[in-house]
Amino acid sequence: MSEILGNIHSIESCGTVDGPGIRFVVFTQGCPMRCQYCHNPDTWELKENQKMSVDKILAQYDGVKEFCHGGITVTGGEPMLQMPFVTELFKKAQAQGIHTALDTSGVLFNKNDTSKVDELLKYTSLVLLDIKHIDDEEHKKLTKHTNKNILEFAQYLSEIKKPMWVRHVVVPGITFNDEYLARLGQFLATLHNVVALDVLPYHDMAIPKYRNLGIPYPLENVPPLTKEEALHARTVILKTYKEVREKQNK
Repeated sequence: MSEILGNIHSIESCGTVDGPGIRFVVFTQGCPMRCQYCHNPDTWELKENQKMSVDKILAQYDGVKEFCHGGITVTGGEPMLQMPFVTELFKKAQAQGIHTALDTSGVLFNKNDTSKVDELLKYTSLVLLDIKHIDDEEHKKLTKHTNKNILEFAQYLSEIKKPMWVRHVVVPGITFNDEYLARLGQFLATLHNVVALDVLPYHDMAIPKYRNLGIPYPLENVPPLTKEEALHARTVILKTYKEVREKQNK
């Protein structure tokens, strides 16, 4: 059997925002989404970047494992575009006792055929699910894709009791809206596997990267979200989440 190679954009040691603990972060190449606030537009195209084997990545991890005690996170891009590779990486990692986290939008989930994703999830300790927008029409404007299969993926993860860490970027004029935030809280309250929630304030630090790539930045005139606004957004989500859960428990 030929060795499975991953198309890798880059690797970061000692990541602190990609799951629990300090982590070894693998960025895969290729993503079907076109999120307006994406800070890694150079990962969009599924072009050949650097081809790496599972063993080579694990060898790099082994060199820094004393510092990256949290484990390995695979992100992107969209790692589920390279599911066989990520599955093999996680399988070998877990065999060595390494915690594995999959950072995904869930956009490629197909509830009618879960065989490949089931194999991947078997070796995934934690799913970091990025829910871009709770409203489907607004999600299409923001990412060029529907959110239906993404929300179905969240529900599927709940059904199979796979731990999930939800991440939501709050953007002024787009997702910074009490109605949408409350609806997200309502949706999360229907799930039984959410172990953490990251409410991430939108920032515009990717603008120079877009300019260097010659790509127009869609949110050029959108101001970064303030800390106070981020706190308000988190409060709305959690307040609604708690209200729905209390009703469920009556």
